[in-house]
Amino acid sequence: MATLVLTGVGTALGGPLGGAIGALLGQAVDARLFAPKTRRGPRLGDLAVQTSTYGSEIPKLFGTMRVAGTVIWATDLREQRSASGGKGRPKTVNYSYSASFAVALSGRPALGVGRIWADGKLLRGSAGDFKAPVRFRFWTGGEDQPVDPLIASAEGAAGSPAYRGLAYAVFEDLELADFANRIPSLTFEVTADPGDVAIGDIAAALTDGGVAAGATPPLAGYAAGGDSVRGALEELVQLAGLSLVDRGNALTLTFPEADLGPEPSVEALGARADGAGGQDEYVRRGESAAPGEVSVAYYDPARDYQTGLQRVKGPGGPGAERRAVAAAFSAADAKALALARLEALAAARETAKLHLPPAFLGTVPGSLLRLPDRAGLWRVTSVACERLVVTMDMVRSARGSGAPLAAAPGRPVAQPDLQAGATTLVLLDLPIPGEESRSGPGLLAAAGGGPGWRSAPLSFSSDGGSSWTDIGATAAPAVIGQILAVPEPGQSALVDTSGSIDVELLNEAMWLESRSDSALAAGANLAAVGQELIQFGAAEPIGPRRFRLSRLLRGRRGTEWAAGAHAPGEAFVLIDAPSLLRVDVPNESVGSEVALLPAGLGDDGAMPARLTVSGEALRPPSPVHARAEALGGGDIMLTWARRSRLGWDWPNGRDTSLGEEVEAYRVSIGSGVAARAWEVDEPRFVSTGADRMAAGLTLPAEARIAQIGTFGPSREAVLILT
Repeated sequence: MATLVLTGVGTALGGPLGGAIGALLGQAVDARLFAPKTRRGPRLGDLAVQTSTYGSEIPKLFGTMRVAGTVIWATDLREQRSASGGKGRPKTVNYSYSASFAVALSGRPALGVGRIWADGKLLRGSAGDFKAPVRFRFWTGGEDQPVDPLIASAEGAAGSPAYRGLAYAVFEDLELADFANRIPSLTFEVTADPGDVAIGDIAAALTDGGVAAGATPPLAGYAAGGDSVRGALEELVQLAGLSLVDRGNALTLTFPEADLGPEPSVEALGARADGAGGQDEYVRRGESAAPGEVSVAYYDPARDYQTGLQRVKGPGGPGAERRAVAAAFSAADAKALALARLEALAAARETAKLHLPPAFLGTVPGSLLRLPDRAGLWRVTSVACERLVVTMDMVRSARGSGAPLAAAPGRPVAQPDLQAGATTLVLLDLPIPGEESRSGPGLLAAAGGGPGWRSAPLSFSSDGGSSWTDIGATAAPAVIGQILAVPEPGQSALVDTSGSIDVELLNEAMWLESRSDSALAAGANLAAVGQELIQFGAAEPIGPRRFRLSRLLRGRRGTEWAAGAHAPGEAFVLIDAPSLLRVDVPNESVGSEVALLPAGLGDDGAMPARLTVSGEALRPPSPVHARAEALGGGDIMLTWARRSRLGWDWPNGRDTSLGEEVEAYRVSIGSGVAARAWEVDEPRFVSTGADRMAAGLTLPAEARIAQIGTFGPSREAVLILT
């Protein structure tokens, strides 16, 4: 670079002779300032490892790149405690941890951050959605950039830097449960410039306009680093086959061929000086003098900016040249660069030394010439002047075809970008398996969302939303959805082989499967449709997220009362214990409404889910097989079979466990204010004609039978007395 600068200065001050002297001085300066042993450029692996060391280099980003960055500020881990259990269950204290920190990403302003990976897993999706709870801010690095409010509150506004000119990200209270309670290793997809960026534009930006941008290839992204501007660019410039061309008033980085009009020859530049200072020398080394293979390591946008490698082989020796650039481009472009470099190395086996008259004093290193009786173009590598004889060392320059090459990037190891979406929360108050042991009223919360939804914190209110209590997070995602049409009423005694229920699930990752009759007998495919529990033997996909359920068992576990009380759009929940959160509620909440409010990643402005507590799991199921038998004299004997909330198998076909403290029933005859009720302690009752006459009851009349349970009465069995 100094060679070209001093050449231009010498020419301006002293004409061609001054230019030659300037070129010689510039070569000496370059040899001392830019010797290979002291120059360091960006390394490919530097972008993949996050650091927090003082003095760590922060690359200047161009285009779009994936970088790890440098942690420039952090707080201590924050510990939070929460209690769960109680009301007859063991109380457990849970600990959770979060961290707040800032990460520098680019040593020049950037436009924004796209995806973020934590320990190699996607933390932030392309839509800007986070997969773990956190508050996130990105500062672009503008000159008017304010101090981050979190850093200012922790360090004091007076002592907090604004990091102007530095693009950085701030994480506030990133929950660490998914990362072994430590700050994870992060990488960021950072966009500094819109679209691709040309190598020449990168050089112009790094030199503050000292180098003008010529015709240069575009890159998807580049991370400029190293101990100098030359160190930041040299590897890339060499690989792309670019040159700095002196155009009199500016140095331009471009393809050498792009600066040529008609290709100049030695004859066109002035008289030959054969014999004036010595004979011209031409050397052609054998094929083994050049490597037979060139490989290029790079960052591949098609593979989420993971490292890619393209290799090209050709005639040459057994050696191989390895190039690694902190640039992002396609596999085809990487392979084309490797081929161009291989061709350049093969062409460089031919060198020349020419002795020319003073007219050539203005020729500077990097110039391209055509030589007599020699094919192709020749690049000037050095110029010396002694006794008015200009001696130029030259090397043959390769001119690539520029044709695109077929190249495969390899199979990407991509993380699925699944959006969590808003939480859908369904509250159940039903006698599902496992709820028989309850000692007080409670609910079951089933929750889900988008394909990437995992859980959401919940708050509970039993006073209409005036106060809320944190109760922890939801269980694992449940298979939930809604029914598409109101099913026909069904009965619970037999398998329904003609009816069906169409459901639409919440996301494509949810699925329903058919099960055998023996599996159904063991409790498989139990689901809540509104307030009815059903089982389904067949699940037929009928469209995206849609299934038709058939071979139905209706009104399971005593919910036959809800089989004819459905509404369009009712919730569907597949009953699976790990996906249901058990929520205890106060005893006084029975008969009143409670609410749960989710606060997941996509739940800004979420509305609470509400349900009136009836304590269905605590109530005995309604009696069955109610019959009336006339005894004569107007007397009628009522009999029925009781059921138990503690057992549903009925193995002996005659009786089942009581499941309550005492056996008691309430029998009422009549309707409205005229109804009369009696209590008995066995599953039979004789309604005498005298009793009915005394109560003013006439036939036909409605009889209702309920079992009186420890925590409340069952729903009633109804029959008509005639």
